[in-house]
Amino acid sequence: MPVEAPASPPARPIDPAAVPLSIYVHLPWCVRKCPYCDFNSHRAPDALPEAAYIRALTADMDSEAGACAGRPIRSIFIGGGTPSLFSAQAIGDILDAIRARFTLAPDCEITLEANPGASEQARFAGFREAGVNRLSIGIQSLDNGQLGRLGRIHDADAARAAVIAARAAGFDNFNTDLMYALPEQTPDQAAADLTALIALGAPHVSYYQLTLEPGTAFFHRPPPLPGDDAQWAIHEQGARLLTRAGFQQYEISAWARPGHACRHNLNYWQFGDYLGFGAGAHGKLTDSDGRVVRRARQPLPNRYQISAGTPGAIASERRLDADDLQFEYLLNALRLNGGFALRDYEARTGLPGAPLLAQLRRYPDLVEIDERIRCTATGALHLDDLLARLLPETAA
Repeated sequence: MPVEAPASPPARPIDPAAVPLSIYVHLPWCVRKCPYCDFNSHRAPDALPEAAYIRALTADMDSEAGACAGRPIRSIFIGGGTPSLFSAQAIGDILDAIRARFTLAPDCEITLEANPGASEQARFAGFREAGVNRLSIGIQSLDNGQLGRLGRIHDADAARAAVIAARAAGFDNFNTDLMYALPEQTPDQAAADLTALIALGAPHVSYYQLTLEPGTAFFHRPPPLPGDDAQWAIHEQGARLLTRAGFQQYEISAWARPGHACRHNLNYWQFGDYLGFGAGAHGKLTDSDGRVVRRARQPLPNRYQISAGTPGAIASERRLDADDLQFEYLLNALRLNGGFALRDYEARTGLPGAPLLAQLRRYPDLVEIDERIRCTATGALHLDDLLARLLPETAA
């Protein structure tokens, strides 16, 4: 598929060697689709096509490896779908395929998304042995009524057991996902849910609001969600509870104890590069010519497996122009509590910093500018509005 020529290229080429590189692997199957989920996920067949899918992933990796020779892989994230439906042997084979084609940094963070089902917990030790060193456990709630409304197939006891199993398998670095502003949830109920999660002792919590995404079952049949005032109260009390428990917020929905921030997600937010392998996987790569290209794979698993390793596996590909680079950098970096340094913006986009500073100075109530550039407290609350103001004229 040809790459569209940029309307306005960056001022200077970007040095690919100076941009951190990660890998994302997408395993697209779930036991069933959750009504709030807008990810590329598909109901799992009775027998997962592990061998065929790994062959497709391997061919896909072969098609990208040459362009990244010599660049160390800083992190790997195996997401989905429900990757923990795959056997530990299959996960090991995927990681072996990556190691055979790419150079992994000695401290490479390797994360696997997992659900708290009992059959998956039994695999945790195998995943650890295969080389996974971080889990992300999709708990979502510890209220059985809410879990039922969310379409989850586990209960609160299974979620607690999953955390215990993760520790027993040797994982001292793992994340737990929790959602808030759930159907008819009160602030007291949300506080009880988060307090119960904190008591499990995970070193990282992704605490995020349930939103109704287009194309989901909840979007077409909305459940009764808390009103705006209740949502805000839940958000604020959640921040207080996490802070008191020793967590530090480093991104809008990410809280971690010291030393446990997710390196892979930080690479996204800091506008690093990442290769995307698997059905529907997205990637961002700085090419040898110093231009940034985004690619997305075919989303349907069967079509992806047939086409992997050929040009037909690429569903879309575009080269970012100067407007794209500036907006996409801000879309990610302004999510971080620590913001970004102007020199990093220039290094990752190839754009001069002065025009950006002039633009951001128009919004002193929303953006704070000193050694680093970050949202003010007001700006963080109204980030979508700020980003809308920063959209390129063609997009706006």
